[in-house]
Amino acid sequence: MTQSNLERALKIVGTRPARPDGVDKVTGRALFGSDKSLPNMLVGRVLRSPYAHAKILSIDTSKAEALNGVKAVITCADFEDFPSEFVPNGEMVVNLKDITRNIMAREKALYVGHTVAAVAATSDDIAEKALGLIDIKYEVLPHVLDVEDAEKPDAPLLHEDMLTIGVDPAPKKASNVAKRVEFGFGDVEKGFAEADLIVEREFTTQQVHQGYIEPHACLASVSEDGQADLWCTTQGAFVVRNFCSKLLGLSAAQIRVTASEIGGGFGGKTVVYLEPLALALSRKSSRPVKMVMSRAEVFTSSGPTSGAKIWVKIGVKNDGRITAGDCILKYQAGAFQGAPVGPGAMCAFAPYDLENVRAVGYDIVVNRPKVAAYRAPGGPISEYGVESVLDEIALILKIDPIEIRL
Repeated sequence: MTQSNLERALKIVGTRPARPDGVDKVTGRALFGSDKSLPNMLVGRVLRSPYAHAKILSIDTSKAEALNGVKAVITCADFEDFPSEFVPNGEMVVNLKDITRNIMAREKALYVGHTVAAVAATSDDIAEKALGLIDIKYEVLPHVLDVEDAEKPDAPLLHEDMLTIGVDPAPKKASNVAKRVEFGFGDVEKGFAEADLIVEREFTTQQVHQGYIEPHACLASVSEDGQADLWCTTQGAFVVRNFCSKLLGLSAAQIRVTASEIGGGFGGKTVVYLEPLALALSRKSSRPVKMVMSRAEVFTSSGPTSGAKIWVKIGVKNDGRITAGDCILKYQAGAFQGAPVGPGAMCAFAPYDLENVRAVGYDIVVNRPKVAAYRAPGGPISEYGVESVLDEIALILKIDPIEIRL
């Protein structure tokens, strides 16, 4: 850096600019997701499945609807059943059919906490009582939580019509493996044959929730002419508008979404959960409806990042030069396909200039909440395995772990 650059005064670096939202936050003027209220507002609550996997035989809402103070009750019958269609969702791609079934269970409940019905009432106590009056008959089914168990031929199927994509020949039998991806070039077997040292390890990572301080919350108001206003805590107002318009059969122009101040998201608030429910309840009751998740609901019913099984094999010369890298990644998708295993496979060996490399990934459904984005979706999971093996190699070869990466 030249002397003139050192002496140049910078406009922002080294200064303490005033935060544009500072005054509103320190004075309490800033509104977060649950702070907004409207006159004549109702309280919305959700009934969730107590089972990880169960067929829904029947839902009787008549007693709940008859309770004094209950203004609306909704089930899957209040939402269109969409065909399979992949659409963008923030940093990920999701299936519209799966979104519909994630916000409200249809044929089956697929995880503990899966929404099966929702009510709007004049008070929280009445809404809670109404949930207890909804009669749901289940047929409890075997469930699967681990990706390797889910791969087994005799594993209970979450989706009887899901065929693995990315394999050749295309399978004719359904499984819990939604997708296979592979990235790479060169000849990894040749690279391993040239190596002086090969280290092969397996790792297991757990589901990790984003842990944002503020729970999911929204307030919906649908007028008699079909125009809707939605206030919510979200990282993607247009994502919310687009999905809600599709799910409720409205045009995007009919929904105005106002994003509140947000108490953390980290990718986990690029998904719709309560918003379509609140809009449907408001439309049915002709009154505004506010919905706020409890902390327990956030953890059981909204998306964490994937847990995974990771296999990594790296070959090196005695001087630390990598001759080959290979990995297999098995990511939990939750109850619906869409684990970020593609980005994970792309990131695995991306920092290094390799001649022989292969990364294979599997997107596997299990009876857990559908995963959501979390800070570079998929990347940290695969990097954990690769970088752990590189650290071990550096230790064995007595090479500085920074030097081996350069």
